[in-house]
Amino acid sequence: MQKISKKRVFIVTALTIFGLAVVGGAFWFGFDTGTRFPQVLIVQGVKNIEPDKPVAADFSVFWQAWQKIGENYVNIAKVKDQEKVYGAIRGLVGSLGDPYTVFFDPEDGEKFAQDIKGNFGGIGAEIGIRKDQLTIVSPLKDTPAFKAGLKAGDKIFQIDAKSTEGLTVNESVGLIRGEIGTAVVLTVFREAWDKPREIKIIRANIVVPTLDYKMLDGDLAHIQLYSFNANSNNLFGDNIRQAMRNGSKGLILDLRNNPGGYLSVAVDLAGWFLSPGTLVVSESDKTGPREQFKAQGNGLLKDFPVVVLINEGSASASEILAGALRDNLKTKLIGKKSFGKGTVQQVEYLKDGSSLKITVANWVLPSGKILEGEGLAPDYEVLLKEEDSESEKDPQLEKAIEVLKAEIANKAK
Repeated sequence: MQKISKKRVFIVTALTIFGLAVVGGAFWFGFDTGTRFPQVLIVQGVKNIEPDKPVAADFSVFWQAWQKIGENYVNIAKVKDQEKVYGAIRGLVGSLGDPYTVFFDPEDGEKFAQDIKGNFGGIGAEIGIRKDQLTIVSPLKDTPAFKAGLKAGDKIFQIDAKSTEGLTVNESVGLIRGEIGTAVVLTVFREAWDKPREIKIIRANIVVPTLDYKMLDGDLAHIQLYSFNANSNNLFGDNIRQAMRNGSKGLILDLRNNPGGYLSVAVDLAGWFLSPGTLVVSESDKTGPREQFKAQGNGLLKDFPVVVLINEGSASASEILAGALRDNLKTKLIGKKSFGKGTVQQVEYLKDGSSLKITVANWVLPSGKILEGEGLAPDYEVLLKEEDSESEKDPQLEKAIEVLKAEIANKAK
């Protein structure tokens, strides 16, 4: 057996002692660092913390941020823990990047419920967010917004001098609505203008109109539908029968500046044009196709010459009806590209009275086209200039008359 010299033993021993020192120093360094920068937190006093399904996220980062804010924020005594929870939920909703998914704390949720049930003081304009900018979808006929000159596509930069940057649609609606007879000032920009303008509008009780009917050039029916409400289908039926009695040879269905309404009404109206059982629209959620909606009407107009007018104020149910007619009947769309509102929302109530309005599905046209964000491109694009409105000219309607007459002539051959 080889002998080991004392010197070598010393060297080995010295290296062993050095190694222990390094290990021991590393331990104490790690202990101190771990004490000052903890990565594993023990959370106490939190109820209902376990989710129903596993979550692929590190929630310790959230609790670490919660702790650091509690330890360091100068005004932390003024902020209730539940308010911080609501703020976190708003951040969670904001991470989706969907302007139609919204969180309501109990107070805001109660206001939302009251708004959709009763009358309110407002300006009479549908608003939405397009490319991160609050935008007028459509001013409703004969409302304060309409009379003040607001137009579809106008961008709202400020509401009573408050910037709209980062506001949700519901937050913006809350600022615009108010006591009847009071004023709201909108700072608005339009593509035809060189700079934004302030528009003062007096709030009023908003009554949404339904439709107008008239005969053009003696034998063309023009029905302008302003909304898809509970009266729309019956009123449409009354007026289309009147048009037939007046000898109408064709129909211009005008959906310009119609922000939509009830899906069921869009499906019912489609039943005037499509054979029973024809697909009008379907829903698709995160798992795929969910539900189909098919025409159930009499199909009275399925062989009748029809053209449809749309513009950037045509949204939701308007786009569903127009798209269904084009996909199934090759109906021509005239005007400008529609808004592109094609999602389904439902309200989920939380245990403390707060709620979430969540986008749960997309509307899908018979062709497979998803409406959301895309809208419908017209077959004949016709711009409506500022001077046209001032001189009461309507080149879009003129083009619709031209196309409809050509279709009537082709059917007569």
